Amino acid sequence: MKQGFPIATRGMTIGLLGGSFDPAHEGHVHITREALRRFGLDRVWWLVSPGNPLKPRPPAPLAARMAAARAIMRHPKVAITALEVPLRTRATADTIRALKARYPGVRFVWLMGADNLVQFHRWNQWEDIMRMVPVGVLARPGWGVKGRLGRAARVYATDRVSEGAAGDLGHRAPPAWLLADVPLNDLSSSAIRASGAWGARGARRG
Repeated sequence: MKQGFPIATRGMTIGLLGGSFDPAHEGHVHITREALRRFGLDRVWWLVSPGNPLKPRPPAPLAARMAAARAIMRHPKVAITALEVPLRTRATADTIRALKARYPGVRFVWLMGADNLVQFHRWNQWEDIMRMVPVGVLARPGWGVKGRLGRAARVYATDRVSEGAAGDLGHRAPPAWLLADVPLNDLSSSAIRASGAWGARGARRG
């Protein structure tokens, strides 16, 4: 798949939302819009991953997931990308390193749901991620308390930023993270896959 690089200029703050997006849904859209509004971001880039090593089954074909993501996420400040393909990276930490090297002077913020914060300590080089970029966590229904009790949240408890300073998150020197409690759409990719609709659609597009 041919993949270009989005344009970003020095001084911009870019939110990075990574995942399989298998499939992308309104919950992802809502997280993205909330992140743009709350964290003072200039742009958000979706990083549609070729695969997720933490998941037991391979995702739908990348082209199908990209097409579905572009169909549902339509916003002038959001770019749908598969940057790990041209960057030749798989681990999130390596992707962030490559982006920081390619875009000097651009500030990046890693975005994720509180469900990912619970298992963040299982990610490859997760502490390097915390040391490289601020992290903005958006609490999905029922996950806020679980996220705050997770290992990553406990290890970096003193680096947590208050919600009142959310708009300044991208300007904070890492480690810095913030958990924003927001009323989120409770859709999940796993529930959509379980319904069977995405499997049939993904097969036709693949």
